[in-house]
Amino acid sequence: MEIPDDIFTEPEDVDPETLANLGPLARLAGIWEGQRGVDINPKADGPETRDYYERIEMQPIDPQANGPQLFYGLRYHLHVNTREEDISFHDQVGYWLYEPATGLILQTLAIPRGQIAIAAGHAAPDATKLVLKATRGQTEYGICSTTFLDLAFTTESYEISVEFHDDGTWSYVIDTTLLVKGRDEPFLHRDRNHLSKIGEPDLNPWAKIARGLAPSVEKAE
Repeated sequence: MEIPDDIFTEPEDVDPETLANLGPLARLAGIWEGQRGVDINPKADGPETRDYYERIEMQPIDPQANGPQLFYGLRYHLHVNTREEDISFHDQVGYWLYEPATGLILQTLAIPRGQIAIAAGHAAPDATKLVLKATRGQTEYGICSTTFLDLAFTTESYEISVEFHDDGTWSYVIDTTLLVKGRDEPFLHRDRNHLSKIGEPDLNPWAKIARGLAPSVEKAE
């Protein structure tokens, strides 16, 4: 990535309408349900396969700038359950971000077992497939875990592939490579599901103000 000489000046004339500037991520905006999830994870007796269902909410945020770098994005929360248990099988929050100037796509993720990651890829605005990756040890697009997870279930890599379908649905496959303590071979932890929209996204806060749908914030004197 080429870094400009001026790293402080933010872009001017930024469009407040996030939903109109998400590129390929526009097809993720909204509320989604998936009933056909399959998870393959490591257990003491060998790999376990479990079916699950999930709900994902992805709502637009206001444009975000790192000096001249400008992102449009979605804030997401996904919640996963199995038919056999009432307790959540998986909970995750984060952001999907798109940089129109370069086609950079980011997914940030955090899970309440003490793990975070940033995965990155590139895509054209009309892309029908996204592939993002994160690798342990990288300081840019990497993975950070608790001491226990890093020693017992070392996450070496993370890759998510998203495919958009003509009927408006989308599907994903997530491959996480784990080094499990006491095992000689890496374990491929795989999740996959197919999601259908059950609700439309809201407007981001700035877009509501620009359209006169919400009061602007009073500036302090």
